[in-house]
Amino acid sequence: MQLDICEIFFSLQGESTFTGLPCIFIRLSGCNLACSWCDTLYAKKESQVMSFDQIFKKLESYECRLVEITGGEPLLQENTPALISMLIKKKYKVLVETNGSQSIKGLDPECIKIMDIKCPSSNESDSFLSGNISFLTRQDEIKFVIGSRKDYTFAKSIIKNDLSKIPQEKIHLSPVFGCISPETIATWMLDDHLPARLSLQQHKIIWDPSKRGV
Repeated sequence: MQLDICEIFFSLQGESTFTGLPCIFIRLSGCNLACSWCDTLYAKKESQVMSFDQIFKKLESYECRLVEITGGEPLLQENTPALISMLIKKKYKVLVETNGSQSIKGLDPECIKIMDIKCPSSNESDSFLSGNISFLTRQDEIKFVIGSRKDYTFAKSIIKNDLSKIPQEKIHLSPVFGCISPETIATWMLDDHLPARLSLQQHKIIWDPSKRGV
């Protein structure tokens, strides 16, 4: 089996409850959305075909057991679930970041899904499969990327009405980098006693925001 790979690199987790931990990233090629604030446009075009054996050989060069499969949108490729299961069988802890437009129903239950719910400023808020919420477990995570007050209000409604089974520490509000200040979102969250956490893109704070492979 094989996959279309954009890049594989070793860095620190910049988002989610795993922020700050060393992690191997497998970025798959291709995406079905066109978010207004996308910071990985290159993932739509850059691609190399790699067999599973080649992928695992690359992973073995890093002394790390935490792997994130991301994109683009990784669930567009039919062999992604098989890679997830094989990673888990090889005793890797697996995170899967998905844009929420593809069904997560068939994924290995041991993988941790980090699912975006696109807000209005992304111009893709109609892409979310609401049925995916029923397939989330308490280990899974939700991310809202916030660029405006309208985005915040949209996220707040979903959090309060649809995400009661997700622990608040696993619901992330992340500001669009350079568009809205973290302080602004923090103030709204505190005023509303919102059961979620403010998450910053740590990798963009540590390194140049445009730097790849971090």
